[in-house]
Amino acid sequence: MPRYAQLIIGPAGSGKSTYCNNLYQHCQSVGRVIHIVNLDPAAEHFEYPVALDIRELISLDDVMDELKLGPNGGLVYCMEYLEDNLDDWLSEQLEDYIDDDYLVFDCPGQIELYSHIPVLRTFVDHLKKWDFAVCAVYMLDSQFASDVTKYISGCMASLSAMVQLEIPHVNILTKMDLLPNKSKVDKFLDPDARLLLGDLNDQMAPRFQKLNKALAELVDDYSMVSFLPLDIRDEESIQFVLSHIDNAIQFGEDAEVKVKDYDADMGDPEDAENFDVGNIDDD
Repeated sequence: MPRYAQLIIGPAGSGKSTYCNNLYQHCQSVGRVIHIVNLDPAAEHFEYPVALDIRELISLDDVMDELKLGPNGGLVYCMEYLEDNLDDWLSEQLEDYIDDDYLVFDCPGQIELYSHIPVLRTFVDHLKKWDFAVCAVYMLDSQFASDVTKYISGCMASLSAMVQLEIPHVNILTKMDLLPNKSKVDKFLDPDARLLLGDLNDQMAPRFQKLNKALAELVDDYSMVSFLPLDIRDEESIQFVLSHIDNAIQFGEDAEVKVKDYDADMGDPEDAENFDVGNIDDD
């Protein structure tokens, strides 16, 4: 039987570590075992227990001091160093995790790591070689959905990660608990190209209309970029998201999985099974 993994990615400040902490607390409360792995060499403290830590291999502070690199260049160096040590250090660290173990990898927030630099693609390929079923979980701050131009930017970044990694993929709108009116983001959960195009044309100069049309059609043609809302204060919201991720990697497929109806004011469908999470099927 395979082992299972979530790869938590997204821009800096999108709520990745907060998600990991609340997911851990939720699983503790329902009697489910998960292991959190820190892949951020710049991390300083954690609210959750760390099962594995990249800082045992390399840390950003050491790289910046010894190589005189800035934070961005230093972080890329750290991740490339991890890439060079996947078969040695990481494979040895993962030997203790057996069939059906469930790992959550908390990744750095540098967007190029999962958009065009091949580090995380190599990392994912190694996990699959080691018999892990992996799902990428892309985090986007829900405040992006308050502005259609920012939302399109977030969609393009998510789509870039989906194409780069080529694994099952779930997009999450985080920090829903901070929005004063959650209904305003309903149209962004499963976007309609025509509505997006109209909003873009209203906010941008006429000379951008062809570009707007191309971007809206790209989102519509791929039919892959949709989002699930996450309110970390709501246990049902966390379970709702977790159920979709579990389904994407077929975790517990031999057991009967029950997903509760989600709160209607979040703009979600009544049956989670009918909701398009925008997965890419693994080869």
